[in-house]
Amino acid sequence: MFSFGIKDAIDILIVSILLFQVYKLLKGTQAMNIFFAVLGFIIVWFLVRYVFRMDLLGTIFNAIMSFGAIILIVLFQDEIKGFLTTMGSRTSKGLIGKIKGLFFGTDSIDSDIDIDSIVEATENCARTKTGMLIVIQNDANLDIYAKTGEIINSKISARLIENLFFKNTPLHDGALIIVGNKMVSAGCILPVSHNLNIPKHFGLRHRAALGISEKTDALSIVVSEETGNISVTKNGDIRSRISADELKNILSTNK
Repeated sequence: MFSFGIKDAIDILIVSILLFQVYKLLKGTQAMNIFFAVLGFIIVWFLVRYVFRMDLLGTIFNAIMSFGAIILIVLFQDEIKGFLTTMGSRTSKGLIGKIKGLFFGTDSIDSDIDIDSIVEATENCARTKTGMLIVIQNDANLDIYAKTGEIINSKISARLIENLFFKNTPLHDGALIIVGNKMVSAGCILPVSHNLNIPKHFGLRHRAALGISEKTDALSIVVSEETGNISVTKNGDIRSRISADELKNILSTNK
């Protein structure tokens, strides 16, 4: 006889919270499609094993589930590390921060990006042929990449951006990561795209910009050190030779 108690309700609630946290972590990344595929497989496995009680098919699915767990850990090792780090964080994003917020409230976050300052800095870098790579976070969390650079947590400033990318400065070779209206980290290391169709005249900055756009939904701005041309990447695509006005329009509609 089917029975449903308080323990079952708590069980479902905990699983729902964990699934929602995983969804938020993977949202905007390529791993999102794999997440939905795995979730669908788990639902089918549950129906086969416990609802319809199909022994042979259930045994096959059990074997796949056993090996699948190991494969998922290997595939999602960076995402799992980021998830555990986020959950343990004392900031508002983490579990501790959320519990603290229930009693003491949360700090407000300025999420309005200063588009004019970014465009001004990009235009000035393009004019002087100063290489530049800016990554703007959207839904996908970029904490893993931000931690590879120097944490600055400063409001967006055109002059500061230009100084960060000035030739021969310690952080000019890496990427600047922007979250909301804050420059979070500079000199960051990004995954490089291995797409063989990328034009050969694109350098490492362009490949890094494409790499992060292939893995996440972030938008990247690149200024070529050789030509001074401005490029923008998103969702694995790149637009080159864009003007300052075009860049402003792209940033205004970014999401």
